[in-house]
Order: sequence, then C-alpha cells, then structure tokens
Amino acid sequence: MSIVIRDLVLPLAHHTLQATVEMHARTTAVYGPSGSGKTSLLEAIAGLRRPASGEIELMGRVVTHVPPQARRVGYVPQDDALFPHLSVRRNIFYGAAEMRGAEHVIDVLEIGHLLARGVTKLSGGERKRVALARALLSRPEILLLDEPLAGVDLELRTRVLAYLVRVRDEFPIPMLYVTHQRDEAAAICEEIVVLESAHAENPVVVRVRGPALLA
Repeated sequence: MSIVIRDLVLPLAHHTLQATVEMHARTTAVYGPSGSGKTSLLEAIAGLRRPASGEIELMGRVVTHVPPQARRVGYVPQDDALFPHLSVRRNIFYGAAEMRGAEHVIDVLEIGHLLARGVTKLSGGERKRVALARALLSRPEILLLDEPLAGVDLELRTRVLAYLVRVRDEFPIPMLYVTHQRDEAAAICEEIVVLESAHAENPVVVRVRGPALLA
C-alpha cells in the first residue's frame, strides 16, 4: 500500500485534524477515540470530504482533487450503505468493474445462498459480508473499512472478524482499517496510525506506530 498525506488540514465539528503521514504496510489501522476524526480522515482519502488544504496521494497518484469514483478505492462505511430496494445479487454487482473473480469473492464470504434475498432480510453479519463483496468487486486498489465491527455483539463480532481476516489473506488488496478497538487492529493490521485525543483548543495530529505496539 502507498498512502501519502502531506500537510492535510481537515476542519471537523469541534477541532481540526492535521496530518502528515505515510502508510506503506499492506494492512494499516487508523486507531483513536471516538470523535478524534478517524472516519473523517477515511472520507477525505475516499474523496467524500474535502480538506481545507494539503495533498493526498494514493498508489503514487495525487488524488486531492480527483472525484471519488475515479480514485479506485473500495469504501465500506459503518452503515454498509446497501440499497434496500435491491437484492443481494444486484447490490454486490452494482458498480462492479467486471465479473471475473466474482465467484471467488462470493465463496470466500460465503454469501452464495443469499444472492436472491432482499437486503432488508439480512442479519447484521450478512450485511457486513455483502458490503465487503460489493467493495471487492469494484476492483479497488485500496480497501477502506470504517469500523466494520461497530454495533455488533461479541459473538457476531468474532464471526465477522474471521471473515475480515479471510479477505485480508485471500485478496492482495491493501487495507486501511478504522477502529477504536486495539484487539481488532492487532488481529488485522501490520501497522497503526494513532489519532491523538481531541481537545477543542488543540489540533488532532497522527502518530505512526509499528506492529509491536498493537497488542
């Protein structure tokens, strides 16, 4: 993975996120407390939030002013953003770059039996897997995951985490993973970007830590 953020200034509701950081591990976690700007940073990388200043480079391309659909990122938001009026099949193939590899994605995430089902009939864990499948079938250069285990109970969290590990191991796609749980970061990622605690009078800055500090 190659994500380079230079002199990024991102105004948030109660503070400002300032970031200069390079991320080159294949799997990197963005870790920090609620309200520190983790999701906002991910949205800026995806092109969904415009920074006040600074530069974002993805896989060697400066994309600061490139629209989201041209950034070649697969983005899975916290709420999954599935289309409620479409079936699972139509959801996962919506915006798919090509059909090649679809069967492998479906097999890895074990959603073949769900394809004809409406998404309103899915459990929380099934929704997460469908959202992952749709992101993977867009053929992204980078996969962006915004707290994919948020709001799920312990049993479901363990099951979904196992699928995330399978995605990491089966597909050679760099992954940027937002979480406020250290054990998730340790289970998935090789590197961590820590967002410092937010204070209204101080900007939030980032610090990069190695895998030894994840546990």
